[in-house]
Amino acid sequence: MPGSHPIALTIAGSDSGGGAGIQADLKTFSALGVYGASVITAITAQNTRTVAAVEPVSAAMVTAQIDAVFGDLEVRAVKIGMVGGADVITAVADRLAALLADNPVPVVLDPVMVAKSGDALLAEEAVSALREQLLPLATVLTPNLPEAARLLDQNPATTPEEMLRQGEALQALGATNVLIKGGHGSGDSCTDLLVGPDPLTLTAPRQATRNTHGTGCSLSSAIAAGLAQGLTVPDAVAQAHGWLQGAIARADGLCVGLGHGPVHHFYKMWDEN
Repeated sequence: MPGSHPIALTIAGSDSGGGAGIQADLKTFSALGVYGASVITAITAQNTRTVAAVEPVSAAMVTAQIDAVFGDLEVRAVKIGMVGGADVITAVADRLAALLADNPVPVVLDPVMVAKSGDALLAEEAVSALREQLLPLATVLTPNLPEAARLLDQNPATTPEEMLRQGEALQALGATNVLIKGGHGSGDSCTDLLVGPDPLTLTAPRQATRNTHGTGCSLSSAIAAGLAQGLTVPDAVAQAHGWLQGAIARADGLCVGLGHGPVHHFYKMWDEN
């Protein structure tokens, strides 16, 4: 339809504080000119300081949401974030595999395991299900250093060479591309490494802010938005990386919460004066 915006779907948990999860994904899609649809896998009682409670949505309801979206909307990219238990992971993997067999669209998988507050968001028994069932569906897998290490049962990478090796190991498990994020590393800069058919290295200065809640969710959603718009994987990753650096740089202007506040998704649109 002339003038219509591409549609991206996020499959993730709800963050009542609005900084991460479904809320961050939909804000990211909107900020980048993509219409966002959602499938909620869990409800969290969460703010910038803590995750007070998590209640999973049933696998049947998750499947019903996926079917409702794909049954009516022309989805051009899928982002998967917090998926909860092994039963929900299996439901998502099975349904997406069936739907994408007839209509392949790119999938961005952010293996969310721990919240910025340190609270665990993925049960131990669900890690193997994510690795074996969801990871092979990923066009782009976006782990940070601890997540990559946990998926491989290794220690976190501390050098670019170790990041490359872990990226290649995750690629060997089925992901087409792996973006290993270096934000948890040390030093004055952060380096993200895209391992895949068209490798890419992205480095940015480490920004002095505590307001980084939702960075992983927002980056993966920004990549999905770019893919929904028809960008190649390297171009989508580069666009997402640049946009997120701006969102982090302007995060302190939001003044949301008393803990790790969110990034500023709409920094290009809002007038802060």
